Amino acid sequence: MKRIWEIPVNDFYKGKRVFLTGHTGFKGGWLVLWLQSMGAEVHGYALSPPTEPNLFTLARVEEGMGSSIVADIRDAVALADAIQSACPEIVIHMAAQPLVRSSYEGPAETFSTNVMGTVNLLEAVRHTDTVKAVVIVTSDKCYENREWLWSYRENEAMGGHDPYSCSKACAELVTTSYRRSFFSPTDEPESHYAAVASARAGNVIGGGDWALDRLVPDIIRSLLVNQPPTIRNPLATRPWQHVLEPLCGYLTLAKSLYQDHHRTAEAWNFGPGEESVRSVGEVSDWLIKRWGEGGKWEQDLSSNPHEAKLLKLDSSKARCNLGWTTVLSIEETLDWTVQWYRGLKAGEKGRDLTLRDIEHYQSRL
Repeated sequence: MKRIWEIPVNDFYKGKRVFLTGHTGFKGGWLVLWLQSMGAEVHGYALSPPTEPNLFTLARVEEGMGSSIVADIRDAVALADAIQSACPEIVIHMAAQPLVRSSYEGPAETFSTNVMGTVNLLEAVRHTDTVKAVVIVTSDKCYENREWLWSYRENEAMGGHDPYSCSKACAELVTTSYRRSFFSPTDEPESHYAAVASARAGNVIGGGDWALDRLVPDIIRSLLVNQPPTIRNPLATRPWQHVLEPLCGYLTLAKSLYQDHHRTAEAWNFGPGEESVRSVGEVSDWLIKRWGEGGKWEQDLSSNPHEAKLLKLDSSKARCNLGWTTVLSIEETLDWTVQWYRGLKAGEKGRDLTLRDIEHYQSRL
């Protein structure tokens, strides 16, 4: 029998029914198109796209979906109805309030969306017999960040200085509690019980992201109007990765949960290696240089809310047990990102640009 990661991705997802929350967002849009390209039947549940422009509209993500429901993850009844109607085999939960700075402005909304939204999702799954695999996507910021030099492993303490980070730590605790209480193997056949895992990744970049107060979209917006980008913390370092890298991790994990049931039902990190750690200033310099129209960034010297300056993940467990690893260098990641936006500026279609990157990425696997 082939190991999980030896089974071609196309072969596994073809014909699978997948329910995805957050499909109108940046990562969600990329994942819908990837799943569709593999022949999956995708059902989505999310709020309307959070920005204008947005990838969901530009890439015509809704086309070909089994269903696309615009509703709030905090509406437990609507969410349960949507999942039961879709009869999914695989559920990937990405709907969230995703921004640190926004969490300072609306902490109650951040907690209710990210914590109770996760509760509502797991409650709905608990009463849907068709579901075999669930991936709850949280964030690398779920860890109690001590600003130390080494990388965080999955068994590190949960925490969070800001409301966003804390809400993701809480979502992890909720997931663990539900997994132990309602989704553990019993004497009954395992196929009757969904295998539930959580996935932690962060600082993803790529074409189609227009979120406010996020480095790459902020820089691109400035470059498109020939204005010098303004950045807050040029010395802060992050492990940068292309959006397709963690999405590949989520797909690999969901496949493992589906076929191996509860063997991999636990928490997983999906982050790049040490070679992809760069400062905000370095990334800004590279993007401006690759854009090719001159200029330089300026530092925002005004008072800003607290943000972590150093955070890295140890993804050795995913590499050893799932066979997942990043395939793009930091230079390729930044190049692919710039090329997507420059292609859009030149008149290419958002859907074509996205599917082209997906095809190129798959050829590297």
